[in-house]
Amino acid sequence: MVKLDPWGSAQIESYERLMREFGILPFSDVLNKVVDPHPYMRRGIIYGHRDFERILDAMKKGKGYAMMTGFMPSGKPHLGHKMVMNQIVWYQKRKAILYVCVADIEAYTVRRIDRNKCVNFGLEYLSYLVASGLELDDNTVIYFQSAKNAGYHAFSKLAARKVTFNELEAIYGTLTPGKIVSALTQVADILLPQLEHGPIPTVVPVGSDQDPHIRLTRDIASRFKAEYRFILPSSTYHKFQTGLDGGKMSSSKPSSYIALNEREEEIRKKIMNAFTGGRVTLEEQKRLGGNPEICTVFELFAYHLEMDDKALEEIYRSCKEGRRLCGPCKKECIEKLVEMLHTLNEKKEEAMERVKEFVVLPDGA
Repeated sequence: MVKLDPWGSAQIESYERLMREFGILPFSDVLNKVVDPHPYMRRGIIYGHRDFERILDAMKKGKGYAMMTGFMPSGKPHLGHKMVMNQIVWYQKRKAILYVCVADIEAYTVRRIDRNKCVNFGLEYLSYLVASGLELDDNTVIYFQSAKNAGYHAFSKLAARKVTFNELEAIYGTLTPGKIVSALTQVADILLPQLEHGPIPTVVPVGSDQDPHIRLTRDIASRFKAEYRFILPSSTYHKFQTGLDGGKMSSSKPSSYIALNEREEEIRKKIMNAFTGGRVTLEEQKRLGGNPEICTVFELFAYHLEMDDKALEEIYRSCKEGRRLCGPCKKECIEKLVEMLHTLNEKKEEAMERVKEFVVLPDGA
């Protein structure tokens, strides 16, 4: 059985098995209905969904819909978080009402992060989000959990009536008081667009490890229908980036990820030491070709550095045919990544000031 832990470090061995066990549908089934799909959708990086047809219908008919997602402010923003930022910007360009949460209550109660650090990390995430292209406008709601209004916090407590402890254990496994508070707060987050706008289709783009929160929220929303008439929230699921060492990408293991503010010398060091699908010798590489399917450097091109599908296909094919060698490939990756992050950080400094003016900070911050 696949175990999903939204508070742990996840690595999925089989996305197909995960989809079967939890009833997640293939995104490929709806891909041809998406106008100008995000590269993650075209490339199978966004691989699954729940009720995304509802969002497509709202897009097609020009009806109001919302996108809700968030960030856990427990460490440095890195390229894994950039994947979520890219999707948020895509939805904004498609007229979604945006809700972006900084889950500081979750970071404090479950990860035990100092509250001031939660705020500072949260501002970093939001600044990089704005630097990635987010517009701070009237259709954008950004908030820290601990600074949100009383109605939001009241609902997270009312939600406790609609679920049993046994159900929570079945979804999450072993629980602590902090995890229970966090889970019910997440329910309030996911349903917040409907609490503020009434019944409205809402999509939540997440990594696979967050599906327990989606399932809990859908269960609770269905039990609140008499009071609130909630529309069950939709969701999409994207694959995790592999850690640069070939294992899990973990914020507690700096060698496994590239931070968004990573220094150039560290980027070069990490990429040159990254796990690849290359052969043992140069002769074997040319004769047998490489394995881009397991290469963390190829993932960087696919997830972040090459948005042209034909160009990415050429990288893939030239690697498989032995025409692309790991050394030159890593150097190209480094050049593109350094340039991308340099541009992002130039925009981030100005974005920080705009975020501070836009967002209500927790008391004492």
